Amino acid sequence: MKLDAFSRHDTDAAFEALAVDWVRRADAREITVGIMGLGYVGLPLARAYVEKNVRVIGYDIDEGRVAQLNAGESYFAHIGDPIVSNMRASGLFEATTAVERLAEADAILLCVPTPLDIHREPDLSFVRDTTNAIGKVLRRGQLVVLESTTYPGTSSEVMIPLLEAASGLKVGRDFAVAYSPEREDPGNPHFDTTTIPKVVGADTDAERDIAVALYRLITTPVPVSSLRAAEAVKLTENIYRLVNIALVNELKGVFRSMGIDVWEVIDAAKTKPFGFHAFYPGPGLGGHCIPIDPFYLTWKARAFGLSTRFIELAGDVTNQLPRNVIEAVAEALSDRLSIAINGAKILVVGLAYKKNIDDMRESPSLILIDLLQARGAKVSYHDPYLPSIPPTREHPELAGWESTPLTPESLAQFDCALISTDHDNIDYELLLEHLPLVVDTRNAVARHVAKPSDKVVRA
Repeated sequence: MKLDAFSRHDTDAAFEALAVDWVRRADAREITVGIMGLGYVGLPLARAYVEKNVRVIGYDIDEGRVAQLNAGESYFAHIGDPIVSNMRASGLFEATTAVERLAEADAILLCVPTPLDIHREPDLSFVRDTTNAIGKVLRRGQLVVLESTTYPGTSSEVMIPLLEAASGLKVGRDFAVAYSPEREDPGNPHFDTTTIPKVVGADTDAERDIAVALYRLITTPVPVSSLRAAEAVKLTENIYRLVNIALVNELKGVFRSMGIDVWEVIDAAKTKPFGFHAFYPGPGLGGHCIPIDPFYLTWKARAFGLSTRFIELAGDVTNQLPRNVIEAVAEALSDRLSIAINGAKILVVGLAYKKNIDDMRESPSLILIDLLQARGAKVSYHDPYLPSIPPTREHPELAGWESTPLTPESLAQFDCALISTDHDNIDYELLLEHLPLVVDTRNAVARHVAKPSDKVVRA
C-alpha cells in the first residue's frame, strides 16, 4: 500500500475559527446531536446527552422503534419506560425516520451494525448506506463520527470519500470527521455511557478539538492522534478478550482431564492484585463485538501481506466450544441416564449472550439449539428476559419460539437442562429438584445453590 494512503488532510484558518466557535457552543450546550441507529449503542448515547441538557434527534429506519420512543416507551430491559418517558418530557429528544432531520444536527453519530459476511469478511453495507444518506444532507460546520467497530482505515478510506462525493464539501475545510468506538456493556451495573472513558480520534487538531468537546459533555474523552489509531483501539480491546477467552476455555479442558476445577483455579488466581485478569469459560462467544470484530483486523492485515495467528487460533478454539458442549451433553445423557441424545428432551436455560440482559446478538445458545436439533434432540428454552425469539438473520427458523416457564409441571417433561446463560433470577434449585440431569456451562449452580448436587455435570 502506498504511503500517501496514510496522509492526513489539512485545515485552513477559516475552519480553525469554525472549530473554536463549535467548541464554545458545545461547552454552552447550544448544539444538537443527531444519532443514527437507536439500538444498544445509540439509545444509551441519546439518554446520556439528554440528561446533560443537550438536544438530540434520533434517527432509525425501524418505524416501530421510532413510534415507541416518541410515545415514551422503551424496547430494552436495561433502559426502561420511565427513562424514555423522561427523555421525551424534557423536550430535548425526539426520534424520526426522516434522514433530512439530521441537517439540524451539529454532530451526527453513526451507531450502525458492522457484521461479517458469509465469507467472514467485513460487511460495511450499513456504514456505506448511512454515510451516503448523511452526505446528501451534510452542511458546513457539522461533525460526523463513526462509533461502530471496524478496521483501521474505514473512516478515511470509506466514509470520507463518500461524504465528500455526496455533499460536494471538503473534510477539514467544511466539515469534520472523527472516530470514537462504542464501549457499551449492557447489563453491567457498575458502568454506563457516562462513566466509561471515550476514545476519540481525528486526523487534525481542529477536528479532534470538536470531537473532544462533544464527548466531554457526557464522559471523559481519551484523545488519540488519528482516525486509524482510534479504530485500532477498539479492535485491540476486543482481540484481548477473544484471546483470553479462548485460553481459559482451553485450560478448562486440560484441567478437567487432570481432575482440577478451572473455576476454583481462576477464583484463586484473581486474588493476585497485579498481572492477572479473570476470564471464565463458557459455551461459546456472544454479543456483537468479540465473535466478529477481531476478524476485521485479520481481513485488513491480509492487505499488508501479514497474518494474525493469535486471532485466528483463538477463533478456531472458540468456534469449537458449542460442539464441545453438545458432546458433553451426549456423554452425560448416556452415562447418567442411559439414553441417547437423539430423542432426548432438553431445556436450554438462557438465550441471551450474557446474564441479566435481553440481548441475544450472536448468542451461543442459538448455535446450541441448532446443534442439539441436528442430533435429534427435542429442544425448548427458558429465558426470563426473552419471552419469545425474535427474527434473526442467522436463525430465522427459531423466530416465534416461546420461553418455557420454570414450573414443576413443565420441568417434568425434560430429561436434561443445559445452562447456557447464567441469569441471576433463574431458580436453579428448582431445576435440580425436578430434573434428573443439569449440564452447566457457566458454573451457575455452584454459585447459586449452597449444597452440591451429583445431578450437575459441568461442560
